[in-house]
Amino acid sequence: MKFMKLGSKPDSFQTDGNNVRFVATELATDIIVHVGEVKFHLHKFPLLSKSARLQKLVAATNDESNNEIHILNVPGGPAAFEICAKFCYGMTVILNAYNVVAARCAAEYLEMHESVEKGNLIYKIEVFLDTSIFRSWKDSIIVLQTTKSLLPWSEDLKLVSHCIDSIASKASIDASMVEWSYTYNRKKLPSENGLDTQWNGVKKQQSVPKDWWVEDLCELEMDFYRRLIMAIKAKGRMSGKVIGEALKAYTYRRIRGFGRGSLIHEGDVMKSRSLLETIIWLLPAEKGSVSCSFLLKLLTAASLLDSGEMGKKELIKRIGRQLEEASVPDLLIPSMSGEDTVYDTNMVLSIVEEFVMQDSGAAHTSPKASEVLEETRSPAIVSGSSKISVAKLVDGYLAEIAKDPKLPLSKFVDLAEMMSADSRPVHDGLYRAIDRYLKEHPGLSKSERKKICGLMDCKKLSADACSHAVQNERLPLRAVVQVLFFEQVRAAATAAGRTENCGGSYGSSSSGVTTNTEDDWDGLPTVEDFKLLKSMKLVGGGESERSSDSNAASKNQGNDRAGNGKVKGIMMPKKILGKLLSSKGQGGENTSSDTSGSPGSANPDEPKSTPLRNTRYSVS
Repeated sequence: MKFMKLGSKPDSFQTDGNNVRFVATELATDIIVHVGEVKFHLHKFPLLSKSARLQKLVAATNDESNNEIHILNVPGGPAAFEICAKFCYGMTVILNAYNVVAARCAAEYLEMHESVEKGNLIYKIEVFLDTSIFRSWKDSIIVLQTTKSLLPWSEDLKLVSHCIDSIASKASIDASMVEWSYTYNRKKLPSENGLDTQWNGVKKQQSVPKDWWVEDLCELEMDFYRRLIMAIKAKGRMSGKVIGEALKAYTYRRIRGFGRGSLIHEGDVMKSRSLLETIIWLLPAEKGSVSCSFLLKLLTAASLLDSGEMGKKELIKRIGRQLEEASVPDLLIPSMSGEDTVYDTNMVLSIVEEFVMQDSGAAHTSPKASEVLEETRSPAIVSGSSKISVAKLVDGYLAEIAKDPKLPLSKFVDLAEMMSADSRPVHDGLYRAIDRYLKEHPGLSKSERKKICGLMDCKKLSADACSHAVQNERLPLRAVVQVLFFEQVRAAATAAGRTENCGGSYGSSSSGVTTNTEDDWDGLPTVEDFKLLKSMKLVGGGESERSSDSNAASKNQGNDRAGNGKVKGIMMPKKILGKLLSSKGQGGENTSSDTSGSPGSANPDEPKSTPLRNTRYSVS
């Protein structure tokens, strides 16, 4: 703390305990100055010799017998006036970061300029500010904080702007030149914690982190903080990442419950909303200057605080540009009160749409969104890895929101269809989300179940997912049969040593389509597909086995596997097998394929043990 002594006389003001202050001298006082509720019994000569305003007030008094004057609005109140009065008497005055602004404003009010007397109080305070206060990091911050209660005087005297410039200049210098103390409780490197100050016996100078100034500025009110960040940006020497880190630290410090999902007290809503909107406006323009997780937390807070639409749109645009960095918990934005669904899926749909819009070939962009964001969106090429990451993120998000029993099927489908075919080389995540939705929504109609399962490409399921799907009684029968069929095709191709991809390669699709159309679900396998199955037979209630001229080795393998109810390593449940059996003899049409129970045989007189290979293999 820097301070300055003015005057040399040790005398001081005394008080009688009744808001009356006087100078302990032998001379009788000849003027009483009322400052607020405090009376100062003083002498005219020392006061009038340095204050032009007091001269005018005394001269304006018509009654010579009246020796009282009233000053009701002196900035800084009685304490600041007492500093000025002591200076007039030549008494010792101690100025520091806490009282210098009040003293400067009071001196200005009393017109203690150089024109009245050389070396007057205003001049001495200005020298103290320039040579001491503004050269100190922490004193500059303290002084800036004290200016708030002295507005508009402190603003008119440019004390606020001088403080801001001093702080911004120090924050913008190279970190290696920082020689003053600062507050830093963030995670540091060992060398920054003083744990590794020596290396090979030679003492090293501890490094200063680039964001050394962040925590000290968190103590400032929003208006001063905003002006400071703008000043730091204007100097152009601070990276966007450091500014982003500063804004993040300030947000966590100033918005109660931020990032924890806790309710914000009613009395703080207006203040928190204003602060949040200012933070959004201050975010650096550079991509990656703040993490996607922090942006999503800002968006969640903006939703809870019912912030303006412009701020939300700005956040959605920024999040869409770096969505591949997000995690599923970050996307779980609670719905506003009054909404039926648990999470705000419309917000996430807009974010994914913004991500898709970055690619010039995006096909799912709505005209309305394009119109709003076209001017602000900069063209970008989205890498394949980013698309795959976002597709996995969307599938994980779908699996979470599928637990909501009130989530409409249309919202699930719209979000799932946002991602292009090449962004999902594997459909395991999408299958998991579909299965969970079917579990939580058992009342779906046949057409609705067909629609949601049509999002999934059976050819892109892994072996583990196929194994689960063929035993999943929640899936429509056609979906199970398709999984079985393509797994047989994949197994046949592998066994025959084929070099071409027969639609079952893990992570790829010969058709290049992501979803199944109505025709896909209702159609039969092609002639080419049957050629692949021609050399295969089903034995033991569903076992897959090579049946051609495969010799003793194949025969032994068949004996080992007989009767275990598997299709090339995949268990075929009895209920599913029963459905398959019931569908034979119906010309490829299975009217009960979408029911969950085990239907009876289509022909009661037909023996249920008839081998499948003697019937027409229907995949309808």
